[in-house]
Amino acid sequence: MEPRKGLGRGLSALLADVASAPTEEAPRRVVPDSSIPIDRIRPNPGQPRRDFDERELEELAASIREKGVIQPLILRPHPVEPETWEIVAGERRWRAAQRAGIHALPAVIRALDDTEVLELAIIENIQRADLNALEEAMGYRQLMDRFGHTQERLGEALGKSRSHIANLLRLLTLPEPVLELLREGKLTAGHARALVTVPSPEPLARQIVEKGLSVRQAEQLARAAVATPPSAGPAPVQRPTVTKDADTRALEEDLTAALRLKVTIEHRAGGRSGELRIRYGNLEELDGLCQLLSR
Repeated sequence: MEPRKGLGRGLSALLADVASAPTEEAPRRVVPDSSIPIDRIRPNPGQPRRDFDERELEELAASIREKGVIQPLILRPHPVEPETWEIVAGERRWRAAQRAGIHALPAVIRALDDTEVLELAIIENIQRADLNALEEAMGYRQLMDRFGHTQERLGEALGKSRSHIANLLRLLTLPEPVLELLREGKLTAGHARALVTVPSPEPLARQIVEKGLSVRQAEQLARAAVATPPSAGPAPVQRPTVTKDADTRALEEDLTAALRLKVTIEHRAGGRSGELRIRYGNLEELDGLCQLLSR
């Protein structure tokens, strides 16, 4: 059985493979350097990047009209349609080239399976400097869910710290309306991180956007929301404040990222027991948790 390729080959490694001398993988190459009619190129339906900035596409189209497409696309033979090719990397250039009225694009063609295509597409997108925090977090989540990569392995392969990856994955525990504000750029990643620990983050997110609050102001607002007791019902039992150690906080973050639900751990000082709490926001999240735990 062919050994599993390591994570993090990325676009540069893929191009290096094509340009290198013939090896045992030579039969995988179809055409190393081709000009492909643009109407025979199809986007990758599994492309993790969904949002393409209209202004940036127009700027790229203008550049392509003047100088052409300098960097080739990475394509593979389409798995269903004969005589067509599917994009592995370069969808932005393909979209902009259509606007520029280009009829053919330079391409490097490789024979890749679905797993390799998805992994390379995710990695290439994560390595992009203009990727927003939510897209980056979703890329990490896909790599973990689809390929079983751990946060530590991702950090090593992509040059990111485990805490950076864990903090971004925690954003995915926020409700969809808050994620939409983040996706639209109305909230920054810093604003969103401040809301992760808040019981009801959506009203605070709206308040942050409406008032144009800074990240520091959002953090103060979030701390106040967490510290404020419920307006109705019996007064909560006062518990002594316990400072959690770094290992416990890291475990909370890992479980929160893995389950996509807020997880808190209360470990009794000096003892071997405690409580693990999982907070869900709706019945769908509860149902998903039940399915996961019953596997």
